[in-house]
Amino acid sequence: MSPLRYELVFSDDTGSPQDVVIVERSSSKGPGGHPVYADPTGIIRAEISDLDEVRILASGGHQDPTQQVLARRLTDDDPKDPADPTASAA
Repeated sequence: MSPLRYELVFSDDTGSPQDVVIVERSSSKGPGGHPVYADPTGIIRAEISDLDEVRILASGGHQDPTQQVLARRLTDDDPKDPADPTASAA
């Protein structure tokens, strides 16, 4: 079964991490037949395979989907997960 949530890490041309977005599995399937994950706004949409391969999907016009994205699975008990109410901010 596919994970419910991922942390997407977007990098720049140098490979330095720039932005991190949490996405949740939706009921949609992407062009490759894998689940589509989206952020709460629906702006960030990504098809993620069972091998954690990411395909960013355009959600509107004038978007330039980046190719340098890392998907990290989040579990319900992940201490780094900002959505986890038991996680403390340092």
